[in-house]
Amino acid sequence: MAERTCAMVVVGNEILSGKVQDSNAYFAARELRKLGVALNRIAVVPDEIPSIADEVARCAKTFEFVLTSGGVGPTHDDITIEAVAVAFSRKVVIDPELRRIVGEHFPGGINAAGLKMCEVPEGAVLISAGDLRFPTVQLENVYILPGIPQIFESKFTALAGRFATDPYFIRTIYLNSGESPIAEHLNSCLRLYPELLLGSYPRIGHAEYRVKLTLESKDKAYLKNAFDCLIGLLPAEVVVKTE
Repeated sequence: MAERTCAMVVVGNEILSGKVQDSNAYFAARELRKLGVALNRIAVVPDEIPSIADEVARCAKTFEFVLTSGGVGPTHDDITIEAVAVAFSRKVVIDPELRRIVGEHFPGGINAAGLKMCEVPEGAVLISAGDLRFPTVQLENVYILPGIPQIFESKFTALAGRFATDPYFIRTIYLNSGESPIAEHLNSCLRLYPELLLGSYPRIGHAEYRVKLTLESKDKAYLKNAFDCLIGLLPAEVVVKTE
């Protein structure tokens, strides 16, 4: 089954200082999973060009594609474009198409803040998709997205078709038991089905269940066999429900 890997670089002092709670990484992780993509790294870095550039360069070499979030506005701390350029040893240039788009909002002439919105790393391409007024900037395997959640989500959704691959199939088991009594059964199942992605998530103070098990695979038949195996190993009285 095809496997695609992704990393996400979240940029912003406001995230690291707790002034803003990041939701873009959660959204991306959930949506990428639906697309069959493994999000294998999420890094949160400060508004510093060396930190952003080092992380982007590392991720671009390691993963099939990279998403960045934040730092693409017109203010002094919006430095992601420059940092991505540094990561690939490129210059920052003015893109003619972006200048045209931005110019529509500055009938009296583009000011310095507007001109910053026209900057891209040299060699970047623009992706226009859906009904987005402002295209997404892509350099090599890096997609540069804004940090504002509503815009991030709309841009990601417009790009989703580029990322999609074979989907993950998932089954869920809810238990009224703690993890310790069932650990041996989970290990036994994994010995028989080593490629199974098996997660165990305790829930404290939940009236309906105490542990949620998730079983995932890109092979539907493999998942079914593993699920049947685990259900057969677990004591029937601890299983609350399955999905």
